[in-house]
Amino acid sequence: MDESRGLRGAVRTKDGWAVRHAIVTVTDLMGRQVARAQAGEDGVLTAGPLPAGTYTVIVTAMGYQPAASTLIVSSSGTADLGTLVLARAGGTELPPPGPWTIDPAHSSVAAVAQHLGLSSVRGRFAAFEGRIEIAEPVEGSRVVARIEAASIDTGNGTRDAHLRSADFLHADAHPAIDYQGLGLTALGPDHWTVHGHLTLNGITQPVDLDLTYLGTGPDPWGGVRAAFRATAELRRADFGIKFNQILEAGISAVGESLKVELEIQAAQGESLPEI
Repeated sequence: MDESRGLRGAVRTKDGWAVRHAIVTVTDLMGRQVARAQAGEDGVLTAGPLPAGTYTVIVTAMGYQPAASTLIVSSSGTADLGTLVLARAGGTELPPPGPWTIDPAHSSVAAVAQHLGLSSVRGRFAAFEGRIEIAEPVEGSRVVARIEAASIDTGNGTRDAHLRSADFLHADAHPAIDYQGLGLTALGPDHWTVHGHLTLNGITQPVDLDLTYLGTGPDPWGGVRAAFRATAELRRADFGIKFNQILEAGISAVGESLKVELEIQAAQGESLPEI
């Protein structure tokens, strides 16, 4: 097929992702189908020449809202659709560029560690703050967050005091746990890897977050909120936390790694609204 003639275009999401295998149907003014094409893995589509005239183009894809537009074909049979943009059916367009402030009252920072090789102990940090800067393109987005190490809460006062001690978080000497995210790599339309560095117990190590974007919507105070879920795996030894207790059976009392679980809600703007 002569690629200089015929139907051509690309199907993308609002934030620039290719919509794979989208179906483009072309009908004449009487509603009769005259062409049908499927986009490839890269969202690009091509089809043969069409008779000159005016047509309707309907674009459909699973998980997206259908879109329709008018198409004018020249006498050469060439029809350039350009970039056709589809909105996600779930309404999860990426948040607008600019600053977003993490709302601790509606967010959670938790860590889960193995205990005795049998069960998990979950703790949460009650005091933290952070800011997200959504960039355009979104891959340049950044995040900074600070957690008060002494705010750890596992529901057991004796255990919490031990976790704040020099055996673990050493909160007196290193009161803050800091994270700085320096960019994103896409894993899917709503799934990202955040590349960053974590400073814990006075030691800084590269730590990536596995991030899922959950959507954006209005809040009761006239603002806009965005929600995210993220996880990471940390090795205690990487941050100089080497305390352990070996039981008689040879079982470690505390696991060597822990899972970080984040549930984040952020408000659009430089600061949180006054409630």
